[in-house]
Amino acid sequence: MIGALAAMEPVVLQETALDVGEFKLVPALTVIAMLALFLGVGYFFRVAAVDELWVAGRSIGPIENGMAIGANWMSAASYLGVAALIATLGYFGLAYVVGWTTGYFILLIFMAAQFRRFGKYTAPDFVGDRFYSDWARGIAAFTTLAIAFVYAIGQASGMGLMAQYIFGMSYEAGVILLMAVTIGYVALSGMLGTTKNMAIQYIILIIAFTLGLYATGWTQGWSTALPYLEAGSEVADAASLEAQFVEPFANASYYAWIALAFSLIVGTCGLPHVLVRFYTVDNERTARWSTVWGLFFICILYWGTATYAAFGGLLYADGPGDGTFTDMAGVEADALVVLTTQLAELPTWLVGLVAAGAVAAALATTAGLFISASSAAAHDIYTNLYKEDATQREQMIVGRSTILGIGILVTIVGLNPPALIGELVAMSFAIAGTVFFPVFFLGLWWEHTTREGALAGMLSGIVISFGAILNDTAIPMYTGVEDAVIPSLAAWLPGTSSALIGVPVVFAIIIVVSVLTDDPPEDVKRLVRQCHSPEPMSQMESAEDVATDGGTDVEADDDTTTEDN
Repeated sequence: MIGALAAMEPVVLQETALDVGEFKLVPALTVIAMLALFLGVGYFFRVAAVDELWVAGRSIGPIENGMAIGANWMSAASYLGVAALIATLGYFGLAYVVGWTTGYFILLIFMAAQFRRFGKYTAPDFVGDRFYSDWARGIAAFTTLAIAFVYAIGQASGMGLMAQYIFGMSYEAGVILLMAVTIGYVALSGMLGTTKNMAIQYIILIIAFTLGLYATGWTQGWSTALPYLEAGSEVADAASLEAQFVEPFANASYYAWIALAFSLIVGTCGLPHVLVRFYTVDNERTARWSTVWGLFFICILYWGTATYAAFGGLLYADGPGDGTFTDMAGVEADALVVLTTQLAELPTWLVGLVAAGAVAAALATTAGLFISASSAAAHDIYTNLYKEDATQREQMIVGRSTILGIGILVTIVGLNPPALIGELVAMSFAIAGTVFFPVFFLGLWWEHTTREGALAGMLSGIVISFGAILNDTAIPMYTGVEDAVIPSLAAWLPGTSSALIGVPVVFAIIIVVSVLTDDPPEDVKRLVRQCHSPEPMSQMESAEDVATDGGTDVEADDDTTTEDN
């Protein structure tokens, strides 16, 4: 009886807002058809080799990879959470939009082509080979698993919320159902099938998101052709109800805004499931163009998030909010995009399509996270650290077992998530930015970065980022404490924004320790130089191949001269 009541609790919380608790035939058929399509594509492109499981045989083109980057990126946090954060936090919520897009410019200029030229399978692969250390590889693999776990919890939460609306089931049952589907098709398809699915998922989610926004604007008389530009009066109306909607730093400090935006920027550059997209293409030029296309596809959705926040806020204030919208419950806020279309009294099938888009967004991101986690476990831990002569079959078994294991853990925690969807994702960005970004950046651009420096930096980053999350989120959530364990620390080092302090500290530690320790071996330095070579690479070629062969005559002469010096 207690379990049944607990299962129904999320439905009760949303009765006054999102229309849950009732099975909706057309939306349900839409989602079922969509899930069947994803499983079919996964089966058709199922993998039989590890290079297809991890990097899709480096066969993905720039536009398709750009769509995959977009779908990978357009998680439940972006599709549902950003509009909710802007509506409830106002101007402060724009830090999420700024942070989650600006990071791609750094990737484009400083990292995309260089990562492809290095030419490995995974982010921990890069760390282990660049810093010639199994310990570094192991720490990177652990961090990859932790990022995938934290990030995927937010996606599970989004799936549960949408399943409530579409299938009329409890939140818990929705999480379990849709996570089971995700685990099945990712384990079956690997990176090749997942990438094909991501392109389809992006098309579904962007059509659903945009159609819902345009239909809301049309039916309410707020916009016709470009709601992004025509919503000025609605934003002003929302601001008249809640000043923080347009007032910078009304409820949060300037430091908090900068810390959050910075953490999201550097976190973008440190996410393993994003960086692995550059390993799936044939050469560095395609890697750069994939980033450009990915940013374009991402911006199409982000342009609409603030407009959704204004539309949804006004509709909520006129209805269940009784004149306000920033104090809506967390479960209502996380479903704001779908709730907006429902409050606009759009047809049920259209509201269901918007909800299906959220499911596609969550599935796409979760798939990318599970692939990065499985590759970290099977390729970086099992094969490189435990059994170097592991067969492809053994790696596939370990990889798929990891997908199953982490999927079960995410499902369990997702039944009672410790924070809002956007906040959970921001925490994973803080981890990625603090632990990975400094070692990736210095590893690609400073050949004198040493093994000892990287180890010291990553361990320091883990202490800073995980310590911040434990202090203000995890411990209070699961111990019943209302405030952070150390409130003064949480003010300067919040779990969602620890990178503003963490990244400079980790950079400094890596540089100082590298200066004080012996230089890397010469073959490692050659790898770094090859990452910046103007010579084009073939589809399956890596910097290690070129450096081992000596590269072109000019490159060989340059290397000889360097060694002589």
